[in-house]
Amino acid sequence: MPEQEFLPPRPPGRFHRPGPGPDGPPGYPGEDVPPWAGLPREEEQVPPWAGPDAEADDGPPRDQPGAPGGRAGRPAPGGRAQRAAARRRRRWLIMLAGLAVVAGGVTAAVVVPGGPAPAPVTPGALITTFQPGELQTVPDACQTVPAATVQQYLPGPVKQAAPLAIDGTAESACNWTIDQAPVYRLLELNLLAYAPNGLASGDGSATDAAMDSYAQTLQDLRDPPRRSADPPATISMLSGLGNEAFSATQVFRRGGAVTDVATVVVRFHNVIVTATLNGLEHSNQGNYGPVSLSELSAAALAFAQAAEVALH
Repeated sequence: MPEQEFLPPRPPGRFHRPGPGPDGPPGYPGEDVPPWAGLPREEEQVPPWAGPDAEADDGPPRDQPGAPGGRAGRPAPGGRAQRAAARRRRRWLIMLAGLAVVAGGVTAAVVVPGGPAPAPVTPGALITTFQPGELQTVPDACQTVPAATVQQYLPGPVKQAAPLAIDGTAESACNWTIDQAPVYRLLELNLLAYAPNGLASGDGSATDAAMDSYAQTLQDLRDPPRRSADPPATISMLSGLGNEAFSATQVFRRGGAVTDVATVVVRFHNVIVTATLNGLEHSNQGNYGPVSLSELSAAALAFAQAAEVALH
């Protein structure tokens, strides 16, 4: 089939086509429009939104006797031609408006609203699912440390308790306590698997969220907030443990009591392992101490190592 040539319509002001009656040959369909325009023909009803002057001529013609705007027995000068020209202009305007809407819809599909440039493609979208190697759950903290390790670093009668986890199976904690003068020890072990978070740095992955927490903990221990009563910690970076790890030691003096604290923090992918051992060096009531910070650090490290191994 030969390709049809499409000629765009000329502006309404310059378009003229003779119609029936005195302006054109008899029987010439002056009010018809091509079928592809999708416009109503003369006999179809003009939609009400086209304006009050677009109503079809349902009443008596203005050139009939007694019609408004004309005199009896004589047609109104130019009435029919003016109405026909107005209808033609309205139809062309409607058709052009429809074409503009279609063109605008195509443009809106490829152009950013409010700007002329195409929508940019963002390759680094936020990650909302767990990635390979990341953990959604953690093991029972109390079961991660062998009994031999507990006995080695916490000699004496030990009470074990598992605090209720706040984050369900993504978190587990366990406490070991010795309170028999002159020894007081409290070892707290916590395992927490972070989930993807749009507020985390990087691409918001679970690992990025854990990295943020690790960095914030290190910062707070090294340089406590201004209103905090915690003393600055002595930090030592650890190698060969998880993806990154450090140990910290602090000495708290409050109300006449002195407590030494050793902390080990390990990050393994999206999981943070924290082992903190408190040793009461001096108390106003009872005879406690002395305490060795190096021994506390060794015990905290052993518990953290055992928990990190359980993550593999």
